[in-house]
Amino acid sequence: MTLLELFRNIRPYARPYRGLIALTLGMTCVASFTAQVNAWVLRHTVDSISSLVAAHKSLIDGLPLLTAISAILVGTEIINVLISFGQKYSGEKLRILLSRDMAQSVIERVLTYRLAFHSVDENQPGRLQTRIDRGVESLARLVQNFFIDILPMFASAAVALAMMFQANFYVGLTAFCIVPVYYCVSRTQAARMAGSRRMIKRLRENKSQGILGILESMPVIKSFLREDIEESKQLSLQDALTDTQMRIRKTSFLFDGMKSFMEQIGAVAIILLTTYFVLTGSMSVGAIMFHLLLFNNVTAPIRRLHLLYDQMNDALIYAEGFFEVLHADAQVEESGTYIPPRVEGRFTLRGVDFTYPANATPTLRGIDMDIEPGRITALVGLSGAGKSTLINLLDKFYQPDSGEILLDGVSLRDYDTRALRANIGLVLQKNHIFPGSVAENILYGKPSATREEVMEAARCAFLHDQIMALPLGYESPAAKLSGGQQQKIALARMFLKNPPIVFLDEPTASLDAVAAEQIKLGMDAIKKDRTVIIISHSISQIIDADSIYVMRDGRIVEHGTHRELFNSGGEYHDIFAAMARSLNMDKIARTLDRA
Repeated sequence: MTLLELFRNIRPYARPYRGLIALTLGMTCVASFTAQVNAWVLRHTVDSISSLVAAHKSLIDGLPLLTAISAILVGTEIINVLISFGQKYSGEKLRILLSRDMAQSVIERVLTYRLAFHSVDENQPGRLQTRIDRGVESLARLVQNFFIDILPMFASAAVALAMMFQANFYVGLTAFCIVPVYYCVSRTQAARMAGSRRMIKRLRENKSQGILGILESMPVIKSFLREDIEESKQLSLQDALTDTQMRIRKTSFLFDGMKSFMEQIGAVAIILLTTYFVLTGSMSVGAIMFHLLLFNNVTAPIRRLHLLYDQMNDALIYAEGFFEVLHADAQVEESGTYIPPRVEGRFTLRGVDFTYPANATPTLRGIDMDIEPGRITALVGLSGAGKSTLINLLDKFYQPDSGEILLDGVSLRDYDTRALRANIGLVLQKNHIFPGSVAENILYGKPSATREEVMEAARCAFLHDQIMALPLGYESPAAKLSGGQQQKIALARMFLKNPPIVFLDEPTASLDAVAAEQIKLGMDAIKKDRTVIIISHSISQIIDADSIYVMRDGRIVEHGTHRELFNSGGEYHDIFAAMARSLNMDKIARTLDRA
């Protein structure tokens, strides 16, 4: 990203604050002139005192001069304090406002992206968070520093240089010649460090993702005693980050030394040249101090030019990642315009193929299905057969590579995505619990629901009595509930949403027998008069299905009712028999008979 592209991308965020920016620019103009007052005063003071000394005048004769100088300097400092406060306050306000707007815009944007965006390795949560946080921070800080430090200093330098040229062309030219040389050195420094900065960006993203992975995997790490392995992984990342940072510091210190040497050469040249003009009678003695102070105002921003380049390059590097996230237009969820007056739930799939963006092997191949409305359809198959992927396509999380998916005779591509999902409910093996109370989590299914509706949904999910037994009832923190209770919250959300289509993806796989039975009762209530598609390794859930599709390696290999498929002796028979053996059904039956 070039500097011009950077400012072009920032401009929409800065546009609402034109008044604040104009005020800051006005204060900068005033400050650029008041910064030169000391040089004028010092020149006048030295020349006036020299005249008084030459005329053998006393202190009393110099009092009017001292009084005037004191008044000017104090007045100038008061003005500078007020302007400095205004610049810092407006710059900080601008930074805070821009940070808020950019952070909000990227969150709003990410929420519109399809799931394929998040399945890419570069967009894993830790990396994505680092790109967003660093991008917002560096961009907002750059804008703030531009108005607080960079712009005032360069405006002051421009005024000081103009005054030097006005006072003496040759002295001004000497000061001016230092600027392009200094700029070239700073630019070379930035170019040398750009690659290392990008490396730091990648290492920081990997470090954030690694820490997030450790925190999420803590039980597994501790159970396998692999703390030392995770420590070594993070240490290698930290060592690489440290080495890169030290390499940048080394390069920076070398170039800073060169620039300091050049600045001192410039100051020596100014002293020698002004001294020559004083000795030849072309300048007064006060002009030496006058030009030195002005030269200091010219070189002050040049001395900090490397900081400008540091900030600018950080902003450019992190802006690349930030605006890649913000402008990933190809990842925006596709939405049609069709809004159905009523959804029955009849799905028709013809020749559907699908491959995940990060995979080379197709996940679904040639899928043909007919899902009848108001009936229960089960998807059966070994892990990796493509069952969950198929539900992702039906929920329009992904688009098929080829083939067509129809809902009530209309292509899924033509449906308004929000209208489609408003008619679909999804219960997963592990459902996300948001920070907040039990009531707030249930309300996620229907934010406008009343407390009575929430309680009724909890009753339908066999959760109400357990909630009322908690010290805070429905205001209890949802995250502290057991896994089975959290799964019931997902069912309660479903009851509250009351959609005509329900997808159940292994909803009881990780629960104990009692919790699974309670949730099954809740799901049985959900299934009434709805189109239900269920993925389950539970015998009881499969037997209840009106129609069963058996999948293997992304294909449909069998289709029929439970009895038809079991009697055919094919793949379904083998899967069902394996389920029964895993439950030790023979011994269970004998136990029940004896009872």
